[in-house]
Amino acid sequence: MSEDRRVYDSGSDDFDPGVPVVPEAHDLDFPPVVNGVDYLVSAVDHLTADAPAVSRCDLKYAVIHLHAAAEVLLKACLMQAHWSLVFKDPVQATEDRYRNGDFESCGIDETIERLGNLAGVAISDRERKTLRSLSKDRNALQHYGLTHNALAIETRAGQVLDLLIRFLDETLLPKLDPGEKSLVESDLDRVHEGLDSIHAFVTQRMKRLRNQLQGKEDRTLHCVDCQNKTMVVSPEGDSECLFCGLRDLGPSFHANAYIYGHPDAAQMIHACPQCQSPTFTGKVVLADGRTVSFCFTCTATHG
Repeated sequence: MSEDRRVYDSGSDDFDPGVPVVPEAHDLDFPPVVNGVDYLVSAVDHLTADAPAVSRCDLKYAVIHLHAAAEVLLKACLMQAHWSLVFKDPVQATEDRYRNGDFESCGIDETIERLGNLAGVAISDRERKTLRSLSKDRNALQHYGLTHNALAIETRAGQVLDLLIRFLDETLLPKLDPGEKSLVESDLDRVHEGLDSIHAFVTQRMKRLRNQLQGKEDRTLHCVDCQNKTMVVSPEGDSECLFCGLRDLGPSFHANAYIYGHPDAAQMIHACPQCQSPTFTGKVVLADGRTVSFCFTCTATHG
């Protein structure tokens, strides 16, 4: 442990939550970033377990621990701005309650809002959507049991892992003291190696799908489930994501799912000028690189 870490004197008025505290020998020592990286290591271990495919149990714990890592690391960044910002109601924040963990903290959505508005750390709409998808997977797994496509969940988990590593490298680590940074260096190397393995899995699978996707670029777009550009829309009604296997759930579902969360969603779906179906969606990026209006019923395009 770094020698510049100090013991906090509970009777002192010199409270600084940004300065690491040396624990007693019998205490557990998990500063926020160290704790978050520990969850990341666990998630990577589960996602890259030695098996022909990630097991249901490994995938479950990967998602749960990845969600925990996201919460901890995003809130650690908020704490770098000011420790009171992690309280659900900052007006109720006190040093004693913070130090003892005796408070309800803000959720991920509120944390993201505060990071942008109060800490100058922007989370893009796409990143926010990815984190929300992870939250849904985690809630379903932990509380209700989840029946879902394993490849889609695994891919989304890889995307969140990628997001969190970039967040660590670009936002959190530069502001850490050398002692705390040294505590996570070897673990971060492990996480980077795991991410490389996950990326290699996605890359190899995409290569295998190349021939199946060839010639369908004008009606292929990103899948709303796994986010890979492998959803082939068919006017015959048998649309399918060739990566994760999400099968046709109807043109209306796909049209609405594609623009879900967009601030102008209500104005983005119209009647198709060719087939008249109310599934003509604006600003769709196709695999051939064009950004067009697209009909999820007959695959007509405009633009």
